[in-house]
Amino acid sequence: MVMRRVSARAVLQLCAVACGIALPAVIAACGGSPPPQSNVPQLAASDTASFATAPPAAEQRVSLAAEPSDADELSGDAKATYARGFQTWASGDLLGARAAFMEAAGKAPRASGPQYSLGCVLERLGDLHGALDAYRAAFLANPKYEVAIGAYAVLQARMGHGLDAEQFLNGKQAGASPRLTTFLAEVKSIEGDSPGCQELAQQALAKDPDSTDAMIVIARDYYRNRRWDLARYALQAILEGAEDGSIPPRDKGSPEALLLRGLIEREAGQRQQAIGDFEQAVAKRPDLFEAYIDLGEMKLEAGNASEAQAPLEKAVRYAPNVAVARLDLGDCYRLLGRPSDAKSQFDKAVNMDSTLAGVHYDLGLLYLFSSNVPGVAGQDDQLTKAIKEFEAYKSMRAAKTAKGPGDDVDELLSTAKRKQSELQMKRQAAAASAAAPAPAAPSPAPPAPSPAAPPAPPPPAPAPPRPAPARPAPAAAPTAAPPPSDNSHIVRDLPP
Repeated sequence: MVMRRVSARAVLQLCAVACGIALPAVIAACGGSPPPQSNVPQLAASDTASFATAPPAAEQRVSLAAEPSDADELSGDAKATYARGFQTWASGDLLGARAAFMEAAGKAPRASGPQYSLGCVLERLGDLHGALDAYRAAFLANPKYEVAIGAYAVLQARMGHGLDAEQFLNGKQAGASPRLTTFLAEVKSIEGDSPGCQELAQQALAKDPDSTDAMIVIARDYYRNRRWDLARYALQAILEGAEDGSIPPRDKGSPEALLLRGLIEREAGQRQQAIGDFEQAVAKRPDLFEAYIDLGEMKLEAGNASEAQAPLEKAVRYAPNVAVARLDLGDCYRLLGRPSDAKSQFDKAVNMDSTLAGVHYDLGLLYLFSSNVPGVAGQDDQLTKAIKEFEAYKSMRAAKTAKGPGDDVDELLSTAKRKQSELQMKRQAAAASAAAPAPAAPSPAPPAPSPAAPPAPPPPAPAPPRPAPARPAPAAAPTAAPPPSDNSHIVRDLPP
């Protein structure tokens, strides 16, 4: 029985190569800014340019410390409601956070923070147009609220409107602001313009040499283009500083930098280092769903579905609209013997992204090896569905690749077809046996004849004449009794 685990990321890469298209921005770019703790006096630097953002803390002013503040600061009921929204966001209750931020925005219509935070939640929930509207409302309330300006532009680029995003940022005089220049560099990277991204990021660094965000953009762009050595160099400057200690690290615990380094380590086969970086990243950023996805995938690849369950469920909680998270969680449930839950996750994944080939591979495994799969009408129907899913995976993956993820699909197809053939042969044999005429009953045997009467005994013979009495013979002389026999020579020990 073959039950290989295929990395969702590897399947995406195979499909992109087969179709001759570039991979979209890695999920790391969608990780979001960390929700800072409520006692932090100002927004962390990574909040300004991590590009699928998270809400600032309620106790902060709703604008960045270096910029003009909103006309009104959050206070009273609006502040309490916003704090509730932040806490529900941190716990992974995105629907509760959405409701709280909408309420806070209604109580403080001139504040940018609640609208910006609402956009963060809507983006995670997959309401991208609603997120754009919320970001727009935030920077209209405060035209200098650069976090919302950048989030709006980067989301436009990820939705395929990169030129519009560039024009928007240039209209905001991105070149005059290191932060907006950094956002523009990220837009260039999403569009596939790596030289343009690197040039803009360097311009941002020239204006703000301590910018962690610009270094993150440089590292992420190198990662997207598989220039891992250069990405590592940029990440070292963030996390460790110069090797000789002459330059301190920019942000030693940056979750985004830890995530990117973990991704590179995973690609290079450095499993323990990657797991360590992913675990550090989520310890600092509980909502960093990409790190949860990678942790779960690595546990599944190691054959440990029970340990993969918790991080993958967290990934789905913090990013319910990410198809890869649904796919991985479904595969985890399949390996744990929960076919109904697995099928539910696979269905959600394929509804979110119909181009995700890995869904068909995992569905094929589910139908081939699991029992009690919902929606099947018997064993033959289940095998038919398995064959259909494996063939769909092959067609989406294009030509068979060398040894690697999914290379056993032909073997799995053969197994499914053989099982189906055996099942059909058994059914045909049973049907033929039921249609054959029953054998005729044997005719009864004739009754056995009555036993003949035994012959009569012969008549007794006449008695012989009595002989004359003889005289007694003289008594013989007594003889000595023979000596007792000695049987000792035949006594043997019994065998043991």
